Parts: sequence; structure tokens; C-alpha cells
Amino acid sequence: MNRLLTHSLLVRASCAATPAVNGVANNGGRIIVGVPPEVFQFQRWSMAAMSVTEFRRQMTSSSSSSSSSSSKTKKSSDVAEEREVKEKITAVDEKTVKEGKMSPVSSYWAVSRPEITADDGSKWRWNCFMPWDTYEADLSIDLSKHHKPTTMTDKIAYRTVKLLRLPTDIFFKRRYGCRAMMLETVAAVPGMVGGMLLHLKSLRKFEQSGGWIKALLEEAENERMHLMTMVELVQPKWYERLLVLTVQGVFFNAYFILYILSPKIAHRVVGYLEEEAIHSYTEYLKDIDSGAIKNVPAPTIAIDYWRLPKNATLKDVITVIRADEAHHRDVNHFASDLHFQGKKLKEAPAPLGYH
Repeated sequence: MNRLLTHSLLVRASCAATPAVNGVANNGGRIIVGVPPEVFQFQRWSMAAMSVTEFRRQMTSSSSSSSSSSSKTKKSSDVAEEREVKEKITAVDEKTVKEGKMSPVSSYWAVSRPEITADDGSKWRWNCFMPWDTYEADLSIDLSKHHKPTTMTDKIAYRTVKLLRLPTDIFFKRRYGCRAMMLETVAAVPGMVGGMLLHLKSLRKFEQSGGWIKALLEEAENERMHLMTMVELVQPKWYERLLVLTVQGVFFNAYFILYILSPKIAHRVVGYLEEEAIHSYTEYLKDIDSGAIKNVPAPTIAIDYWRLPKNATLKDVITVIRADEAHHRDVNHFASDLHFQGKKLKEAPAPLGYH
């Protein structure tokens, strides 16, 4: 009797949703587009399982007067039927995943992404950035610009950055690959901190940011891509990784406090940090030109991100990274100037495509 009722419930549940045809299905009066038929098969089995469970709960409450021996027999039978339903659900799900129609993580939420292709029509190989995030660096930017410190706060920011450079000069010397790796782990922090604090301020004061939240977060993402590229070129040793962990922890908290106390000094510090980055990458290029550092082929991630030619080399990569740093320099000095003039960042629209 119980098996007949279970079969009946399974049939009723499977009829509750019309099978999908060409990715379109009518599920309880709701039209769902772009979902594979196997997803609806999964849903039908799930509904069946729920129907069996609900019926079992009702039957259990109505038959409380039954003997304990018959209850044990019924319970074991119910467990076997429930296990059978779950196995069918799993079989449908696994088949759909193997056929590549559904994500192997979970089909319940129906979270999916269409297939993305590169400009040449091939399948896009990266998940950390998309084709629309790629760009060609502006190599015409003036690399020689320098903000001359005149005010007391400018001098403090400038000397602080010069002081921070001393340990890296002593530790890395002319190992510019490792120096660049360390530099990028620090350079990616200010944009994230500034964007986060501006985001919270926007929420607190119910006001727009003038696009500066996105601009600063994009700066942080751009610096992170610099790091991902350098890691492909330089495999850091364990003690260098430990140093990165320590430096990042200290710098993040220090910059967080500084930005809360004085955003104008914080942006000025970053402007001077970017000037030092330009200097370091220029020295890096000199060593490549002299042959002290081998001009190896560019990593694939760099070729795709900066839209470099297929035969690009390390020199091409360092050149575009240096141009990015020059743009970051200009934006942060500009932001600091706005604060020094007594204005808010939102009063001047954030620059677009500056990297």
C-alpha cells in the first residue's frame, strides 16, 4: 500500500511541471527560459521527495495507535523508499553535470554564466578578469611628473615614502622582480581602503561619491593584476611570502587609520609611492636592456590583460605596468589637491579609464 501511494505521489509530482523544450518550460504557470530540461527533471524529483515526506508525516500522526513492531517495519520501509528517491535525484543531477549543462557546484540556485569568447572567437580562458576588462596601456603619459612638496603635510608624506624605500633597497637590492612583487602587494591596498571608506561614507550620509568609489576600487584591481603578472615571472620564496604577509598587515591598518584621519595626506602618500614605483620599473627596464635580466617571453595573463602582441616580452610587460603606475600617480595627487583646496572628491568627477 505504501509503495503504491509513493508511486502515485511521484507521478503527480512529475506532472506538476511541463518538460522544457529548447530551454523553455512552464513550471506552475511561470515561464522559465534558458534552463536545461534536466533542471526541471531535478525539480520534479525534489517535489516528489517532499510529497512523500509530507504524506509520511500525516500517516505517522494518524497511526500512532499501531503496535511498536509494525511501526519499526514501516519506518525501515520508509527509509528505503526515501533513499531510492534521493538516489534518483542524484543520478539526474550527476548526468546533467557530466553533459556540461549545469555547474558542478549546485543546480538548485540556477546560477550560470554564458560562454564567453575572446576577440578571435576562442573560448575565454580567464575567470579573474573578462574581455571587457582588458585594455591597451597609454604609453604616451609623462613619466617625469613630480609633485614638489611645499606644505608641511606634503613634506611629511614625501619623507615617509622615502623612509619606506630604504628597507626594500637593503633587502632586495637590484632584484627588481622580487621588489616589484613586494611593491604590488602594498600598492593594491590604498585603492581598496579608500574605496571601502568612501562606500561606507556614501551609505552613512546618503550621498553620491562622484564615481570615486569605482575609480579607487578599479585602481586596486589593476594593481592586483600587476601582482598576478609578477607572480608568473617571479616565484617568491617562503620567507618572501612571510614578508608580504607582515608588510601587508601592517600597511593596511596604518593606511586605514591615516585615511580616516586625513584623506588628503593619504592620497599624497600614494602619489609619492607611485612615483617611486615608476623609478623602480625604470631601473628594471635598464637592467633588461643591459642584459642583467633576461628578456623572457611575456606571461599569457599579461598578453590577454594588456592586449599585447603574442610575441610580447618581459620588457613590454614592465613598460605597460610603469604606464599604469604613472596614471595612478596622477589620480592620487589630483585627489589630494582637491582635499587641500577644501573640496570633496564628489565635487570633481572621477577620471575614467585612467589605467
